[in-house]
Amino acid sequence: MKIMSDIKVTKVGIVGIGFIGSDHLHRLTKTIANVDVTAVCDIVPGKAQKELDRQGLKAKDYHDYHDLVNDPDVDVVVCTASNEAHYEIVMAALKAGKFCFCEKPLALDANQCMDIVKEEQKHGRRMLQVGFMRHYAPEYVQMKKMIDDGTIGHPLMMDERHYNQTQPEEYDSSRSIIETAIHEIDLDHWLLNDDYKDIQVFGVRKSKYVQNDQIQDPMIVMMNTKGGVNIYLEVYVRCQYGYDIKCDVIGEKGVLELPTVPQVATRLNAEYSTAILTDWKARFESAYDIEFRDFINHVSQDESPVGPSAWDGYIAAVTADAALQSLAHDGEKVDLDFPERPAFYVEK
Repeated sequence: MKIMSDIKVTKVGIVGIGFIGSDHLHRLTKTIANVDVTAVCDIVPGKAQKELDRQGLKAKDYHDYHDLVNDPDVDVVVCTASNEAHYEIVMAALKAGKFCFCEKPLALDANQCMDIVKEEQKHGRRMLQVGFMRHYAPEYVQMKKMIDDGTIGHPLMMDERHYNQTQPEEYDSSRSIIETAIHEIDLDHWLLNDDYKDIQVFGVRKSKYVQNDQIQDPMIVMMNTKGGVNIYLEVYVRCQYGYDIKCDVIGEKGVLELPTVPQVATRLNAEYSTAILTDWKARFESAYDIEFRDFINHVSQDESPVGPSAWDGYIAAVTADAALQSLAHDGEKVDLDFPERPAFYVEK
């Protein structure tokens, strides 16, 4: 039996203390064992310290992420900064020889993601994990196993929905793709183990609740895989009734249906009803916990992370770039072609 002094504590620095960064700060200090958050950083003066105070925590508060990355008291860099900053922060962490966890998207475009892929390969092993947390959601893990086992025969179609009601007013069409639809773009590639052949994105009638001229909402995303699976995804970030995620996989012999998160049902006033979640964080809280536990378990032993990789981030970025191209040209079909997955990223 190990005594506490024998247990390695992983020293983590978090760059970006916004909504998700604050949530991960709490997770890494209150939920995940054997972690010490030694440093935080946010571009907004006083923001990180205010969150440390709110959570009753102490850590170094940096205003320049370079100082955090180069701090010898930081073993692992967690990047939860704005999307525009992901590339520079991840590259700095890799060049400093430190493990890195980067929230999705890995970077703003495919070229930046490929730069990260090349930088990581210089280490001769994986140093990076991308925060596609649905890979860790138990219901999706079960779904993937059933697809791999041939439970419903070969998949033929997927019918999906990603509705959200909590996105900020300045959310535009680009963010609807690279922040919202990116989850399904990554997830479907993983579930089906099949590359995309083409993609189409087009708008439908705008909701009256959409006041921002820079966003097409709702929108439809249609993808075909090289294996012949057709994917239909509805993206709606101004949904008024709640946070609603749907994923049906239609196969030759049957259908896999993603379960709705169970809520207590009420029988009241001649009605039978259940609540619908309104918060994406609550919907996938357990997945975030499992994700970080797995990541820390590996890097704490100086082992490469095994979750979504930089290559997965690159595949998602190529697809997202094509999605934005299609949307800009009134939903025209854009063909996709990916290089062969490097042996470096093939699961052993």
